Amino acid sequence: MDPMQKMWLSMIALLIMALSVIVVTFARSKTKGAVRFGLSFVAFMMMLIGFITGLASIT
Repeated sequence: MDPMQKMWLSMIALLIMALSVIVVTFARSKTKGAVRFGLSFVAFMMMLIGFITGLASIT
């Protein structure tokens, strides 16, 4: 993987993680019940995907 591809991959990982923070913040402040759990779960999965993508950009 060339350096430009690594840069774009790391930028995508950062954007995914930032979006997951926004989703979990919205879920915890504006929702209740099953919707809150669902959005928090989606945000956690997004954070995990962002983490794995970030690791892929390092190697």
